[in-house]
Order: sequence, then C-alpha cells, then structure tokens
Amino acid sequence: MFISVLSVLAIGGLAVGIFCFFRPESAIELQRRFYLTINWRIEPVSWEKEVRNTRAMGLFLVVFSIITFWLVFSKPAWINSCYSVIVRR
Repeated sequence: MFISVLSVLAIGGLAVGIFCFFRPESAIELQRRFYLTINWRIEPVSWEKEVRNTRAMGLFLVVFSIITFWLVFSKPAWINSCYSVIVRR
C-alpha cells in the first residue's frame, strides 16, 4: 500500500519537476493566478532569479523523484521497514 502511494507521489513529483524545469515562466504564472484567487497579489522582485530558481526546483524534483523510483523498485523491503518504524511511533 505505502509503496503504491509513494510511486504515485513520485510520478506527480516527476511531472511537476519536468514542467517547472522546461516551462518555468508558465509555472510562475500558474502560481500567480492561484494566489489571485485567494486574494493575494505576488510579484517576483527579479524575474531572472525567479526563473532560475524555479528551474532549479524543477531539477531537484526530477532528481528526487528518480531516486524515489529507484528506492521503490530496488529496495521495497527497506522502504516498508522504514514505514513501519515511523508508524509505530
């Protein structure tokens, strides 16, 4: 059960990471529109830095998702044991 949830989250993280890496301007605009719906207006101070940071965040998500996939498929027993230790507490 936990392995399948982790796999779905990794797929979502991979999709968001690829989107943020290849289309950072669209990701920033999507965030701006979301905040407008909850009555907040946000503007980046420097668009160049914001695009660079969004691209870096996308790369981090892609790498993290790939590592998660690797762990899910190569060490499922280890993941289940870590999960059971966390749930017991």
